[in-house]
Amino acid sequence: MRFRSCGRGSWEIGLPISRHGDTIPVVLPTGTPSCVIVTGMPGAGKSTVTRLAAERLPRSARLDGDELNRMIVSGFVWALGEPAAEAARQVELCHRNLCTLANNFADAGFTPLIDAVIPSRERLDFFLELLRPRRVMFVVLTPGIEVCRYRNTIRDPRERFDFDGYEALEADMKREFGDTGWWFDTAALTPDQTADRIVGQAHRHALVS
Repeated sequence: MRFRSCGRGSWEIGLPISRHGDTIPVVLPTGTPSCVIVTGMPGAGKSTVTRLAAERLPRSARLDGDELNRMIVSGFVWALGEPAAEAARQVELCHRNLCTLANNFADAGFTPLIDAVIPSRERLDFFLELLRPRRVMFVVLTPGIEVCRYRNTIRDPRERFDFDGYEALEADMKREFGDTGWWFDTAALTPDQTADRIVGQAHRHALVS
C-alpha cells in the first residue's frame, strides 16, 4: 500500500487489487468524515457497485436500505405498497436508519457507502440534513432504462420485483436534481470498472456538501 499527499486535505492511496495485480488510485479526503450516496433506478447496479467500491477502500461500510428493511419481522410495507401513508412512514424510517448508521461509521473512521433509491430533491435534502456536517458525495448511476429493465430480469428470483415506472422515475430524478452530484453513465462499463471510477473520481465529480 502506498500513500501520497494530493494537497487540499486529501491523500492518494495505492491499493493492490490481487485479481488483476493492478493498483487502483484511491483518493480519500481527510479531516471531515465523508459519506458516499449511490442512487439510481432499480437495476442500475447500486448493490453490486457499492459492494465492489467498499471492497476497494481500506476502511468502509456498505449500507443497503433493502437489508435494513429485512430487519422488520412483522408489519413491513414496501415503498409502493398499501396503505400509502404507512409505506411512506417506513421509507422515512429506513432512510433515517441509513443516515444514523452512516454517521456512526463515518465518525469512527469508516467511509459509508449508502445504497438507496432517491426519487426527489426533497428526499435528497433529507439525507444531506441528517448527514451534516459530514462531507457527502452523491453518485447517480445512469446506465439507461433498457439496461435497468434487463438487469432486473436477471436478478436472483428472491430479489426480482415488478416495476413499470422507469420513465416517470427517470424524468422526476432529472427534473428534481439533474444538476446535483455525479450523473455517471455506466452503460458501457463493467461493475468493476464502475467501482474503480467511483473510488478514484467521486471526490472530484460527486461532492455536494
